[in-house]
Amino acid sequence: MIKPVHLENDQILLRPILEQDFSLLLAQTQDKALWEYFTYDLSTLIGIRDWAQPAMNGERLQFVVVDKKSGVLMGSTAFGNYSARDQRIEIGWTWLGRDFHGKGINREMKYLMLSYAFENLGMQRVEIKTDVLNIPARRAVEKMGFVEEGVLRSHTLLSTGRRRNTIYYSVLAEEWELLKKK
Repeated sequence: MIKPVHLENDQILLRPILEQDFSLLLAQTQDKALWEYFTYDLSTLIGIRDWAQPAMNGERLQFVVVDKKSGVLMGSTAFGNYSARDQRIEIGWTWLGRDFHGKGINREMKYLMLSYAFENLGMQRVEIKTDVLNIPARRAVEKMGFVEEGVLRSHTLLSTGRRRNTIYYSVLAEEWELLKKK
């Protein structure tokens, strides 16, 4: 995986998740509707631990999203499925507490991550995937300029027991040059 890093702008800080963050994140995870399209139900400490275990094992770089003014942990996002050879990385495992929806935070953190992936890591491709039924997430990534690629049927088991059809999106290095100017 890539080396741990802190990414920030004036509003937010993305820093690697720590085990002591788990209990602090619980304040943002109690709305069960947040987990309808998610692979884990993070409304319990056990759920958070199970979800974060691959990050703790170094399989992905999981960040907490921190409001720089208040210090509140607002949610989480990650880099994963990194392939140095293919110059490809995925942004995912993303969620924000309900109070932080619709405030542009998702866009800000994705922009920080895209910038780092293309400008520091030299990636040629950044991927995002989501549930084909998750229309708000799909609209958000499309609005950011990610290109829809296709659907993998019965791809992922969700916390609800439903198997989701997963839709993939990507941004390529040459597209990033245009997107970052918008």
